[in-house]
Parts: sequence; structure tokens; C-alpha cells
Amino acid sequence: MKISRLPRDPGPAGWNSILPEAKPAEPLAHDITADWLVIGAGFAGLAAARRLAQLCPADRVVVLEASRVGEGPAGRNSGFMIDLPHDLASENYGGKLAEDRAQIEDNRRAIAFAAEMAQEFGLSQEAFAQSGKINAAASPKGDQHNRDFASHLSALSEPYEMLDAHDMRELCGSAYFSGGLFTPNAAMIQPALFVRGVASGIQTNRVRLYELSPVTSLAREGSDWVAGTPSGLVTAPRVILAVNGHLQSFGHMRGRLMHVFTYASMTRALTSEECQTLGGAPSWGVTPADPLGTTVRRISGTGGDRIVIRNRFTFDPSMEVSNARIAAVGRDHDRSFAARFPMLPGVEMEYRWGGRLCLSYNNVQVVGELEEGVWSACCQNGLGTAKGTLAGMLAAEAANGVGSAALGRVSGSALPKKLPPAPLAQVAANTRLRWGEWRAGREF
Repeated sequence: MKISRLPRDPGPAGWNSILPEAKPAEPLAHDITADWLVIGAGFAGLAAARRLAQLCPADRVVVLEASRVGEGPAGRNSGFMIDLPHDLASENYGGKLAEDRAQIEDNRRAIAFAAEMAQEFGLSQEAFAQSGKINAAASPKGDQHNRDFASHLSALSEPYEMLDAHDMRELCGSAYFSGGLFTPNAAMIQPALFVRGVASGIQTNRVRLYELSPVTSLAREGSDWVAGTPSGLVTAPRVILAVNGHLQSFGHMRGRLMHVFTYASMTRALTSEECQTLGGAPSWGVTPADPLGTTVRRISGTGGDRIVIRNRFTFDPSMEVSNARIAAVGRDHDRSFAARFPMLPGVEMEYRWGGRLCLSYNNVQVVGELEEGVWSACCQNGLGTAKGTLAGMLAAEAANGVGSAALGRVSGSALPKKLPPAPLAQVAANTRLRWGEWRAGREF
């Protein structure tokens, strides 16, 4: 089977761009065999490879990555590993108590797995820190949203702390926010630094990673699967597809996956004088009280002190967006930045990019065996850090017959719901997204 489409990621991945240059890539340059083939080296693929190494320490595992680790979607997110209910498609972040408790359990298992990797591989606090997160409000509507979320967390017996406008200004240096809701168990990561560190850490004489090695074909030959790349073949009896929305490029779940882009801009490094003018803490991150509002992070470390703005979602069945789209969305980022940080009028954006998300209309993942010897760890519903990590773990466990409550939940879920024809779905989805962003008001 020829793979119908290869990944294309718009704009430079700012998180990766501010890091020291990685070691030269090692593409697959010859034909090899393995016991396991993992396709994709994002959160799901790296977690799958790590879990396979734990479950099958004598087996040979090969990971193929189409680009460079940290350049794809895993290095393009906002860096929140969230443990609590967080449905991007809903009007709020809460749901039913039993379902949310299960989701929290699953997300925390993924965060614990990531924390173990960070510790074992010697990753810094900049790469991974379980420091909690804040839902920031900027309007009476946002404040009410946080109060409603707090009530839901109380019903779940989950800890939280309500912050007022003074608290938010002390943290962020900005008077824009009217309040916040802090929860302590989420992790904050520098996504490119984290995945690069994990990719380096998992490699042994039994686990090999090849970058710049896109899979262009995948075919069954006897009891094995043979994956073709531009310069070599991998033959393995068992394959894990950790390609998120590109699952349909491998012939699976066509017409069932929603391909969404979200966008971010990162400032140039702030000067010491600008940092002093801004004030606040040197490192923090806030998600918006409204799910379609603006996420903001301030970072301090490798690459200097910078601010990241993320908002806007677009539904793009082609899985591609133009440079003109990036520029247009960037103007929204500039307005959101200026509204929050008027004390920094001369600070410009250095990097702008888009990142691919994959959602299903009924908010289910695709984790499990698709056909003999092929498992999937895909459809993260916009939450690739935690749900991608969990999907990779569960796919490896499913392929080895290791059961768990989490695996039972994903295995027992329905398939992603079929979507309307692409043109109709695109118009309807983008209209709904624009309406949601408009309704977000000051939270955007």
C-alpha cells in the first residue's frame, strides 16, 4: 500500500528553533529487520517505544520519524500535560463525574509515565515540571466559568485554588486577567526539549530511531509487514502506527477523523529591561477560561525569556495550511499579545507556526489492533501530550496482551463517528469555530 500523504508542518517550530542545534539526523539508509516497528516519534510513538522496551527487553524496536524529532506536532503544542477534564470541543471543561474520574486516572498515568522518563533520562525542570496550571479568566463570563469548573472539581474531590486579579498580576505582570483557577497536578513541558530528550534516552542497542525517514509504503509480506522509506526497508511482524491524523493516509478511519490546526507565535527574547518592566514570575502558563480563548506562556531558560501566544483553530481536511494563513492568524496573535502586554510595545514575534490536531466528532481515540499485526495509537482529540503518551503506552500493552482499565475503556469505545462530506464538514466546522472564538470575547 502506498501512503497517500506525508506530513507537512507549517512555519518553524519555535520551541525547537530556540534550542541548540540537534545532532545530525540518522536516516534509514539500508534494509533492516526488527521485532517491532513504530511509525512516528511524537508523544505516542516515543511512549510506545519506551513501553515496548519495558515489556520486551530482548526485542529489537525500530522507530521511524518522517521529519526531525521536535519539528512535528509534538514540538508545536503549548506544553501543558493536563490531568483534569479538558474537552476542547465542549462549552466547558467538565463532564460526568464517573467519566471524568476515569479520564483523570488515565491522564495521570500518562503524566507519571512521562515523569519517570524525565527522571531516568536526566531531563531538566525546563523540559518537564509537574508544577500545575492555571485557568485564566479575563471577563465576568470567564470568572463564572472558573467558578462552575471549581464546583465540578469539588464534586470530584479535586484540589484547586482560586486566584484574584491581584494574584494574577503578581504572577503574570499583566493587569488583563480578572482571576484564575490553579490546579496542582498538571505538568508543564518545553515540548521540543522534552521529546528530544526522550528520543535520545530511549535509544539503546535494542531500540533505534531513524529521522528523516518517512514511510512511503506499508505492505504485508507473509507473516511480516514491510515499510518502505526513500532509502531503506524495515521488515517487522508487528507495527504500531503513532501518526495521529495521518492514520487515514495509511488507509484507516477515512472519513472519520477531524483535522484541525491550531496556531502559535513566540516573541523574540526579551531584554533584561523588558523583563523588569513586565515583572511577574519568570516562568508560567495559563489556559483560557473559555476553551476557544487564548493560551499564554512565559518561558525563561534555553533561548532566553519569551512569551508564547496560542489561539485560533481551523478545520482543514487537507491537513495542510498556507503561509498566508499563518500570517493572517499572526495578526490575531499580535492583537492578543498587545491587549495583555501593553507595557511591551516594541516586542515582536520571532516565530509563528501551526500544529496539526486530530479529533473525532464523538471524542473517542483510535487505540488497538486495526488488522493483524498492526496497532494504532491515534486520534488524541487535541491533547497530544497526555493522551498521546497514554495511547502509545496502551497500544504497546494491547499488542502484548497486557490488560488494564484504561485499555478496556479505549478498546470498548465506539469508532470515531463518520463525518459529512469534506466540503460541508469544513464549512460547518469553521463556522462553528469562528462563532466560538467570537463568543469567547475578552478571553480571546
